[in-house]
Amino acid sequence: LERRFGFLGIPGLTRILVGFTALVFALAWLAPGFVSMLDLDPARIRHGEVWRLFTYIFIPQTLSPWWILFALWFLWWIGDGLEQAWGAFRLTLYFLVGMIGTTAAAFFFGASFSNSMLFASLFYAFARFYPDQVIYVLFILPVKIKWLAWVLAALLFVRFFLGPMSYRVALVAAFANYLIFFGPEIIYEARHRGEVSARRKRFARQSRSEAEPLHKCAVCGATELSDPNLDFRVSRDGEEYCMAHLPRAESPTR
Repeated sequence: LERRFGFLGIPGLTRILVGFTALVFALAWLAPGFVSMLDLDPARIRHGEVWRLFTYIFIPQTLSPWWILFALWFLWWIGDGLEQAWGAFRLTLYFLVGMIGTTAAAFFFGASFSNSMLFASLFYAFARFYPDQVIYVLFILPVKIKWLAWVLAALLFVRFFLGPMSYRVALVAAFANYLIFFGPEIIYEARHRGEVSARRKRFARQSRSEAEPLHKCAVCGATELSDPNLDFRVSRDGEEYCMAHLPRAESPTR
């Protein structure tokens, strides 16, 4: 697919997103109602405002100057990482599929995710490629990306199970890009972990059986493993003894 349509990849895609988001942020400060003209509103799109199918991706998630700086830097950072891992074409395709899923969630299930789930899918993709990358939460607390991703995923799962069916389907649609790109890999890893776990259990059982002694003295507890030169006999009482502790009446005569 990339060989035929690789020219459609957009180099520096997330940097372009950062630039336009910063511009929208500035315009929103000058005209607070400006953002409402860009949001993903199915009703208005049906009435001809088709630009909303694209402009919603540039809406900033916050109007705080400090938080927008962090959000834009973070988007720039994970975008560069994904483009380095995937290349421009696959990142563009991933983002496009995410836009289609988000639009479907809005049109068919009434979800008002805007671009939040779209950018969340970028973060989860980054966490797949760079799970041990460390970031500093509030510039103080070092946290690996994978743990932050698990925490955010847990919150999404809670909302998924507590929300209505329409929300669940919308959430799946919004994360269609992540499921398409990483779903087969996740399923394979889960099966592989199960096979590895089963092999380890079989090996542990075999190891334990090989380590279990066949003979054990009822008095001193010696086994053929502790002393390979010992001989053992079973007494009339049904117990097994080493020759040194075999009851005298049954000791072999010399």
